[in-house]
Amino acid sequence: MKVSINEERCIGCGVCVQIDPDVFSLASSRGVAKVIRPEGNSLVSQAMTSCPVDAIIVEE
Repeated sequence: MKVSINEERCIGCGVCVQIDPDVFSLASSRGVAKVIRPEGNSLVSQAMTSCPVDAIIVEE
């Protein structure tokens, strides 16, 4: 699995960070989420479905 963020879609709400802080963090300089662990983990799918703008991309 490879996790990434579509930074053009991301609104920086932080829900992904709240759900899975081991994989996501907020880039304060840009106001968007970023992936800090691209291999993901079991919580990524929950973060992906919770993202209000569908900015999380998971490739198998």
